[in-house]
Amino acid sequence: MLFTRNSPMSRFLNSQFLKRRLLHVFATLIIVAANHFLVICRVFAGNLADSPCRPNIVLILADDFGFECVGANGGESYKTPHLDRLAAEGVRFEHCYVQPLCTPTRLQLMTGLYNVRNYVNFGTLPRGETTFAHHFQKAGYKTGICGKWQLGSEKDSPQHFGFDEAYLWQHTRRPPRYANAGLERNGAEEDFTRGEYGPDFINHFALDFVARHRDETFFLYYPMMLTHDPFQPTPDSDDYDPKAIGENVNRHVRHFAEMTEYMDKLIGKLVAKLEQLKIRDNTLLVFLGDNGTSPSVTSQFRGGTFRGGKGQTTARGMHVPLFVNYPKAGASGKVCGDLVASVDILPTICAAAGIPLSADMTTDGVSFWPQVCGKPGTPRETYYCWYARDGGKAAEFAMSKTHKLYADGRFFDLTADPF
Repeated sequence: MLFTRNSPMSRFLNSQFLKRRLLHVFATLIIVAANHFLVICRVFAGNLADSPCRPNIVLILADDFGFECVGANGGESYKTPHLDRLAAEGVRFEHCYVQPLCTPTRLQLMTGLYNVRNYVNFGTLPRGETTFAHHFQKAGYKTGICGKWQLGSEKDSPQHFGFDEAYLWQHTRRPPRYANAGLERNGAEEDFTRGEYGPDFINHFALDFVARHRDETFFLYYPMMLTHDPFQPTPDSDDYDPKAIGENVNRHVRHFAEMTEYMDKLIGKLVAKLEQLKIRDNTLLVFLGDNGTSPSVTSQFRGGTFRGGKGQTTARGMHVPLFVNYPKAGASGKVCGDLVASVDILPTICAAAGIPLSADMTTDGVSFWPQVCGKPGTPRETYYCWYARDGGKAAEFAMSKTHKLYADGRFFDLTADPF
């Protein structure tokens, strides 16, 4: 009865008022839709502008190498021309913090999680963890790792954690790492007795890996053995002994400078290889340290002396160099003062490669890929540290660039007391 031809409802539906209202509604909907379309277009165009063209990724981790050791950061004791060049032609980060010790940092780096979530004990990466290698492998990258492992002695550990190829020290055992080293190639032991230098063989693998996969996309994780104690001569040292066996021969802190310069030389060889292969422009290079320098090393830094603080929950133990160099990013010579942490590496390199992280994935990292491209980004304001070398009672604190609060109530103004 309500909808008969002459009913009040029918007359209302046919009224000029309603027709004008409907036209207004439709016009509004069209405008809204058009605006949404324009927004989508702008976002899509922006994503295209920012999207990577699947760069190769080389992530280099130096062992026991603090912020003060690189010339580009103000270091005055060591010659680091190749690292200085990476910094000068890329983005140099002033405030990168990691864990005070190697294994804790490596877990954070590889999983993007704070140690409080997955750290069990020194030298163990829990088998249930997902690493950055898994993400790259799933995205079709060839994945490789070479250098120091220290994350479990199972022969299949590197492959289990996403690496197609592995050439490692301290994987299934712990032989010497420098002169006359013992290494493992995909779990198979290789021992050298004719004066060979372990870091050279690791570097040869890195050069070979990028050469073999130059026509593909690759992710190479290069956790170097240098510059960790024992401080021993390198092949460039006057007193290098090809007959030296073991880690207590000719051991002295004076060799740290030679080891630093040799590490820099090996990085230079890798960069030169990428240039020779004509893939340097499409290769993202990331370099950082895994923790502070050994306390036995005192360096000259920005006009004063600086003692290393490995193992300490202070800047001496946790502040490390970070250089990110990607020619296509167009951010050469930038210095970034944002706070960056080891857990941020995973989301950053995934963003660089266009690898999405699932919404239900737990991560403590914040991508700083925009900063690598010279943009503001959304940097973290604080860094949280839970550190327990052997998984027992932990040192725990939160810090910004200016203040630091420990779980036991200790509170520090880092601008007045940086250490």
